[in-house]
Amino acid sequence: MTRGVDVTPGFAGVSYDEAMRRARSLVPTLRERAARAEVARRMEADTLDDLHRTGLLRFHQPRRWGGMELPFVSLFDIPAEIARGCASTGWNVANLGVHHWMLALYDERAQDEVWSKNPEALIASGIAYPQGRGRRTDGGFVISGFWNFSSGVDAADWNMLAVTVRDGERVVDHRMCLVPKTDYEIVDDWHVLGMRSTGSKSVRATDVFVPEHRALSMYLARGGGEFPGASVNPNALYRVPLSALGSHCLAAAGVGNAQAALELTIDAIRERSTSYTALRMRDFQAVQLRVAGAGARVDAARLVIRADCLEAERIAVEGRAPTIEEKLRFKRNVAYAMGLCTEAVDQLHALAGANGIYDRYPIERLFRDQHALTGHIGFSWDAQGAPWALVTLGGEFSSPTL
Repeated sequence: MTRGVDVTPGFAGVSYDEAMRRARSLVPTLRERAARAEVARRMEADTLDDLHRTGLLRFHQPRRWGGMELPFVSLFDIPAEIARGCASTGWNVANLGVHHWMLALYDERAQDEVWSKNPEALIASGIAYPQGRGRRTDGGFVISGFWNFSSGVDAADWNMLAVTVRDGERVVDHRMCLVPKTDYEIVDDWHVLGMRSTGSKSVRATDVFVPEHRALSMYLARGGGEFPGASVNPNALYRVPLSALGSHCLAAAGVGNAQAALELTIDAIRERSTSYTALRMRDFQAVQLRVAGAGARVDAARLVIRADCLEAERIAVEGRAPTIEEKLRFKRNVAYAMGLCTEAVDQLHALAGANGIYDRYPIERLFRDQHALTGHIGFSWDAQGAPWALVTLGGEFSSPTL
């Protein structure tokens, strides 16, 4: 094995502040490209080149493989900054970047298989366990399934496909199976309301053999150091529970998108008069209160999500896994925060008036993107709020992957 030696190009020396500066520098360019990328229904090649050049897809890749291995909160901060320029790009940076973090949890052989050949390799995912089925065989698993929403899949070399493993009718495991692109089919069905340039197409696999070292049991990724890669990746950030914090990186796209809507609205109102009275919009108290309310919601959402990330890493540093109540609180918080961001975007879109229905007006796309991304199950208040309340009120909640 190469064990992460002499990997080039490398970003191990890039600090958090430098990574954020690089992300911030891309925002104007991403805003200019966003409309074209939406038509293409995938990230533009130039954008991928920029992300590889700056290393911004490798914020959580272990340093031993040339990655930045930044603090856990970077999983939110970097995609949120990118999403100020383009929500779809922010979403893909979150997805593709967090898969480097996930690969660090796998057996060292899987890490070597991917990163020794190409440390910049991109990994997509299909995360819905019921959409995949697996059965144990000699040396590994045989899997089949059809997975929706595999973001960035066109550019990916690998895919992490979630499967429910059964022994007869009995569920015995939940595995995230690492599969090369030669072993699955991309189904071009991504014709959607918003977030179009994520290219979140579906994938299909039929009777694919996955060796044991490329099939991570999610029961070992619930927090703590039991995961196979712990011996070579001891950083506390890898001990954060995947299922409890897995949506926080994607929430970055919603926060960044809402921040962009706020910034673009402020710029427009500074210059705008009403069509009927010729009065300046900024002088209407109703406008002032809408902008203030939207700004407060975006700030609150950002603070809630960042606080979760910081607390989760602090718990990992303490050497313990979060309690079930703590995990459910994290999931509750991210759903609530996305609700705040959607309220903010809706308020700001309403301020655009009739201009807000034109394709050429950027906030029209931001409005569609916000409502598209909040369809993610991790942001459903009904799905994520109730379990925390149930446990807090003395009830029992059971989830095998949590």
